[in-house]
Amino acid sequence: MGGQDVPKSETQKTKSSKLFTYVLLHALIVLYSLSAVCSKCAAQYEFLSIGFFLWYAGVICLLGIYALGWQQVLKRLPLTTAYVNKGITIVWGFLWGALIFSETISLKMYIGAAIVFVGIILVVISNE
Repeated sequence: MGGQDVPKSETQKTKSSKLFTYVLLHALIVLYSLSAVCSKCAAQYEFLSIGFFLWYAGVICLLGIYALGWQQVLKRLPLTTAYVNKGITIVWGFLWGALIFSETISLKMYIGAAIVFVGIILVVISNE
């Protein structure tokens, strides 16, 4: 009878809303990391060539989508939480480098990525 109990449906909505926000954030981070791939691809073309312009148009397009989505994420998450999650971009960079550009990932890179993961987890947990 104490009016302070939150119905389960509201708690579920809050959890699913928070999950959606984190999924949106990480989808945006993937887009952000792909802009670096487009930039690296553009660098393989002669300056001011058609290929150069097409790849940089991809960069601008991806960053535009990212900027709009980032504003939506900031409406739902504290800036510190959202910003620290951007650290995962390092891991996406490793992945794109290995898959697209056949780059090697060293042990030091794995250790650095693990440190980033731990930092992200600690910040997210402390903000809950």
